[in-house]
Amino acid sequence: MIISIKEVRNFIISILIPLIIGYLSSILASLLSGISISTYYSQLIKPSFAPPSFIFPIVWTILYVFMGISAYKILKKGYDLTKVKDAMFYYWLQLTLNFIWSILFFGLDLRFTALIALVLLIIVISIMMYKFSKIDKKAMYLNIPYLIWLFYALFLNYFIWIINR
Repeated sequence: MIISIKEVRNFIISILIPLIIGYLSSILASLLSGISISTYYSQLIKPSFAPPSFIFPIVWTILYVFMGISAYKILKKGYDLTKVKDAMFYYWLQLTLNFIWSILFFGLDLRFTALIALVLLIIVISIMMYKFSKIDKKAMYLNIPYLIWLFYALFLNYFIWIINR
């Protein structure tokens, strides 16, 4: 099987988009707060189940790569298809909410608002996964770790908000 340069380019772009969006979000959050996210996180009072700060960039990098691969698999089916456009709408919406969360939580110190954004993000991801499953099951499966991580992040965000009020 021969893979075209265009397909390789599309694959790489699909992976780079969520990675860049996540990176830009963290940079903007750091600029708004005046300190790095890891410093901000270390200064919070956290519940016992909170991971050390070095875990987050590792997990998010993996999740963003999975997101990009799943988007690539959906887009390969043909962007001109209505169901692909519909599924990708939810993909872009979840990326937007994902981008906003770090800014709310770290950059603007709006932990409760970030919690609400996380609830919305989980709902949008669930819809996106459903839409993806109708097009490519493997693309949907690639987002299961993301959904699980978001539920964990929801509990972590909630307890950090409660403890640090």
